Amino acid sequence: MANEPAHVKRTRSRCRNCGFEAPSGDDEWLRLEVPKLGRMTQCPKCESTDVITGR
Repeated sequence: MANEPAHVKRTRSRCRNCGFEAPSGDDEWLRLEVPKLGRMTQCPKCESTDVITGR
């Protein structure tokens, strides 16, 4: 993010299906509310939920 100090390093998340990458928690990722599972991250390119999320 543009307003973050230079020393702040953002972790990245990656889709295991298509390889799409973006910063973790970024607005590029889609979010799904799944009953009994809660909120899941979804890839905007291939719609997979098989995402490795950085913390």
